[in-house]
Amino acid sequence: MSVTMRLEGFAELEAELRKLSKGTGKGALRRALRKSAQPLADKMEAGAPKDEGELRDSIGVSTKLSARQRKLHRKAVRDDKASVEMFVGAGPLPQAHLTEFGTSNQAPQPFARPAWDSDQQDMLNRLKAELWAEIEKTVKRAEARAARAARGR
Repeated sequence: MSVTMRLEGFAELEAELRKLSKGTGKGALRRALRKSAQPLADKMEAGAPKDEGELRDSIGVSTKLSARQRKLHRKAVRDDKASVEMFVGAGPLPQAHLTEFGTSNQAPQPFARPAWDSDQQDMLNRLKAELWAEIEKTVKRAEARAARAARGR
């Protein structure tokens, strides 16, 4: 399952990110996304069926997809080199989507969608706070490096 979100109201954050180098900004985004998405992954893990230990253990937050997931993702989304993506959910296990949606022989046992529905607004709020914190830390580190370099001259 893939969900695409468009964030609105983050204009000030975006303006601050533009002041950073591309690599530094992407690093700050990745750290903020990972930290703000972890509680969602924890909710998915808590909601996963108890008898599906391998499924529960595979749930996490990552920038990487399996080869099959990457292929399907590329078809759905045009690659943008300036963007940062973070994926939350089960690893590449065949039973993950079968457990979530069910089959003709197995009733659905949703764990991802209920977690998303209950956490999406909180996650966006966490993301905004984490991103501000990351930008502030990054700017302070850059200022400290510049000050050290100026003293060293």
